[in-house]
Amino acid sequence: MARTNMIRTAAAMLAVGALVFAGGCSKDNGTDEPTDDGAAVEEPEAPPADDPVEPPVDEQPGAGALEAGALIGVSMPWQGTQNWAEAYNGFKPALEAEGFQAVVDDAGNDSGKQIQQIEAMIAQGAKLIVVGAVDGTQLGNVLDQAKDAGVFILGYDRTIDGTASVDGVVQYGAFTTGVMEGQALIQGLNESGAEKPWTIELFAGAPTDPNAGFFFDGAMSLLQPMIDAGEVVVGSGETTFTEVATLEWANEKAQTRMESLLTSTYTDGVGPVGVLAPNDGIARAILTACEAGGFDLPVVDGLDAEDMSIGWVRTGKQYATVAKPTPDLIGRTIEVINALLSSTEMPAPDFTGDNGVKEVGIYSLDPTIVTKANIDDFFPCSAAADDEVKANWMCE
Repeated sequence: MARTNMIRTAAAMLAVGALVFAGGCSKDNGTDEPTDDGAAVEEPEAPPADDPVEPPVDEQPGAGALEAGALIGVSMPWQGTQNWAEAYNGFKPALEAEGFQAVVDDAGNDSGKQIQQIEAMIAQGAKLIVVGAVDGTQLGNVLDQAKDAGVFILGYDRTIDGTASVDGVVQYGAFTTGVMEGQALIQGLNESGAEKPWTIELFAGAPTDPNAGFFFDGAMSLLQPMIDAGEVVVGSGETTFTEVATLEWANEKAQTRMESLLTSTYTDGVGPVGVLAPNDGIARAILTACEAGGFDLPVVDGLDAEDMSIGWVRTGKQYATVAKPTPDLIGRTIEVINALLSSTEMPAPDFTGDNGVKEVGIYSLDPTIVTKANIDDFFPCSAAADDEVKANWMCE
C-alpha cells in the first residue's frame, strides 16, 4: 500500500474554470492547385449571420461533466461505526436536496460485495460514484470498468490505491488526524501528572484501511522521538503497525489484545499510564479491559466523536476524541460534485497524494481535538448526569 510521503499544497478554493472552445471557421488548403476535374478549389460558403453554427452540447461554454438530476452512486464500506452509519443515512437526502438521483449501498465490510455493488451502479447508469473503500487496494478492476463507462470516481474518507481510475478523494486529513491523536495522548499524560518515562501501549486500525496507516504514522511522528529519547516506553515492546493493528477495526479484537497485554506485561498490577487508540470504539474497548482487570484507567485518546465517547470524555473516563463531523464531509463531497455541473475538469484540490499509480487530488477538512476542557464548545447538549452514557445526549 502506497503511503503519501510528500504532499503538495494546491489552491484551497474550488476554482472552476470556464471551458474555452474554438468556433468553426473555414480553412483553405494553402494552394491554388486545381482539383482532379480541373476546377479550382472553392472556399466553403460562410453560414448566414442570422444562423450561427452551434457547437455540440458537450462543447457549450460552461458545459459540465454531470447533468442536473444525474444518478450518483454511493458505496459505503459498512455501518459498523457511528460515522459510517451517519454517512450511509446522510448521503441520499443530501444529494436529493441538490437535485440528483441517488443510490446508496453498504458492503458489510466485504470487498467482494462492494465490487458487485459498484458494478450494479455502473449498470444503472450512475455518472459519478462516491466510494468509501472496504479495502482501498482491491478496487482497481471495477473502477477501471467505471472509468471506461465515463463514470467519475470520488474516494470518501479513505484513499483508493493502485489505480489511475480515481479522480479525487474527499477526507479529513488522515496524517493530520493521526498527529492530533498523538498530541491528545501527550497532552493528557502531561495533565495527568504521571512521571516520565511514561509507559504506554499502542493500538492501530485495520490494515485494509489505508487511513489506519496514516493515523498511526501521524501519531508516531510525535511519539517516536519521545520513545527514542527515553521519555516514553512501550511496555509490551510492540511498536510496529503490523504488531499493533486491529483487524477489521473490531472492538472485541482490541479488547482481547488489551486484556492479553495486561496479563502478560503488567503482572505487578500497575498498567500503562497511556494508550494510543485509533478510534472511539477501540478506545472504549481498551478502557473496558483495564476496568475489568482492576487497573487504573490510562489516558486514552480516540477518534470520530461517537455519542458514547462524547459522554465518556465529559465524565473524564476517556481523555479525548478527535472530531470529524460527518455532515461536513458529506457537504464537502457535494461541493466537489456540484463543481462538475459546470466543468468537465475536477476542481482544484487542497493537495495531492501518491496512490502508487498517480497523484490524486485530495479535498480536505481539518479535524478537531475535543477534551473535557472544551467539550461545551462543540457538544453543549451532551451534559451527562452520571456515568451512564446514552447516545441521545449528543446535540441534534
